[in-house]
Order: sequence, then structure tokens, then C-alpha cells
Amino acid sequence: MGPLIDILGMLINVIVMLVIIQFVIGLLFAFNVVNTSNQLLHQIYNSINSLLEPVLNPIRRILPATGAIDFSPLVLILGLQVAMRLMVWAAYGI
Repeated sequence: MGPLIDILGMLINVIVMLVIIQFVIGLLFAFNVVNTSNQLLHQIYNSINSLLEPVLNPIRRILPATGAIDFSPLVLILGLQVAMRLMVWAAYGI
């Protein structure tokens, strides 16, 4: 059971890092720190966005509309961390 929990933990960490990278690149675009015509960052952002959209869309449908602020990445990170803690607790009793 231990190796499976470790693999799931690594997968959760990768998803959290992708959410953070998507957030940072979005901020760089929003505040014109990086030009939106920068093809490399645009492709990275679109790739990460296409990976995370299937996970974030159901969360967005559940959350109430908050205007321009999107809380779905925060809810995803918190949910993944809670799920990881529950898996570790169930497997190891820690």
C-alpha cells in the first residue's frame, strides 16, 4: 500500500505545481509583464490549461460566481491536499 500512496502523492504534487505555474503565467499575462505574443509561454499556458480544465470545470460549476476572481484552483489544491492527508491517514494511521 505504501508505494501506491507515494505515487499518488507525487501525482498530487505535480497537479499542484501545474496549477501554480498556470496561475503565475496568467498573472504575467494579465499585468503585461510578458507580452501575450510570446509563443513559448502561450503554448505552455495552453497546454497546462488543457490538462487542468477537465478538473477545474466541475469545481467552477459548483462554486458561486465571484466575478473576475476564480477560486477553483484554490479549491482544487485544498481538495487534493485533504485527499492526500486522508489517504496517508488510512494507510499508515499517521
